Amino acid sequence: MKPVVALVGRPNVGKSTLFNRLTQTRDAIVADFAGLTRDRHYGNGRLGKHEFIVIDTGGFEPDAGSGIYKEMAKQTRQAVAEADVVIFVVDAREGLSAQDHDIANELRRLGKPCVLAANKAEGMHDGTKLVDFYELGFGDVHGVSAAHGQGMRDLVELALAPLNLPDPDDETDEDDDVNKPIKLAVAGRPNVGKSTLINTWLGEERLVAFDLPGTTRDAISVPFERNGQRFELIDTAGLRRKGKVFEAIEKFSVVKTLQAIESANVVLLLLDATQGVTDQDAHIAGYILESGRAVVIAINKWDAVDSYQREQIQRQIETRLPFLKFASLHFISAIRRQGLGPVWQAIAQAHKSATRKMSTPVLTRLLLEAVQFQAPKRAGMFRPKLRYAHQGGMNPPVIIIHGNSLEHVTEAYKRFLEGRFRKEFDLVGTPLRIQFKSSQNPFADKDD
Repeated sequence: MKPVVALVGRPNVGKSTLFNRLTQTRDAIVADFAGLTRDRHYGNGRLGKHEFIVIDTGGFEPDAGSGIYKEMAKQTRQAVAEADVVIFVVDAREGLSAQDHDIANELRRLGKPCVLAANKAEGMHDGTKLVDFYELGFGDVHGVSAAHGQGMRDLVELALAPLNLPDPDDETDEDDDVNKPIKLAVAGRPNVGKSTLINTWLGEERLVAFDLPGTTRDAISVPFERNGQRFELIDTAGLRRKGKVFEAIEKFSVVKTLQAIESANVVLLLLDATQGVTDQDAHIAGYILESGRAVVIAINKWDAVDSYQREQIQRQIETRLPFLKFASLHFISAIRRQGLGPVWQAIAQAHKSATRKMSTPVLTRLLLEAVQFQAPKRAGMFRPKLRYAHQGGMNPPVIIIHGNSLEHVTEAYKRFLEGRFRKEFDLVGTPLRIQFKSSQNPFADKDD
């Protein structure tokens, strides 16, 4: 699973700028005034071959007694609880403050590995202005500049070093081993019935026995066999360390869900019929799509809603989750054991589709037939020429198309090709990624 790095510090020290730099995005809003970030914000970072999850937090005021700052402090404590390592960000320009001392004391109490980063340190070559930060008691002070990208690699290497991450090249590809169990993650909001569903499959209150004190990273993983096929069921309900829990903080761990999705072969997205499709459901669905995982959608508690509510939920799925049209949809009741058989069939079909092997001759034939049926639109003087296709990966399936001027292929035509490929290979329940590679003209750079 991906390690988790939390960015913590007082307001306006540059945590969101650092977040954007580590994730190479502009997802976190940045402005030159304090208190802009309030909720936890999650993103994916990469250092060489290693990937990690970054959590941006709002300005941390550990002693905030009430109001929005108290809620922001709760969010930060939850981020620290979810993290494997904390990057404590301070402002090198403004120097050490009393609030930095308060945060340092709180981080020591929470007991997570911590790296001290002095942001806005561009131009401070001698480092004398950073000496005061040694008072915080976190060892070396690492001067960085999130705005200019200085010191980023060294900072992340120091943060990840204590975690002893394995070399990705040494990890075996589980998708190529038919004897490996299928990893099935059950994802969804709190209280949608994830644990109830797994207990129903197992025929016992199995997950209660797994609810033992442990770190927030510990996954609830249960081996299961059905019709000769081995599965590894992963429940994404957050496990929390007893004594390290904050009662007012949400029990649902976002990191737990992200890590379970990343490690799974198939994800069962469980929705609550009594609550409808929420923003949080859409965020989880978006992350499943981004991760390229095969997915099956199940609406739980279907027996608890009337016909009008059922119609509304189906409309919500069409409008809020249109990007998962390839996923099969099922209506179930975990507690009454209704509708569970078709879900297993859909899971097997989704996994089979995600690991489907597609031969180059068949892909090329389908491509040429599609072009003959409907050619891509002309772009100026040129019309894209699609010559041949081959498979570039599995789980999710990747199709690479070669030709000329392919940068002019429209999204609409890409969807048209995707539909043809899906129909031919019966790809249900898995994303399909199509990549274009244009051939270079060998005479383009030569003089006449």
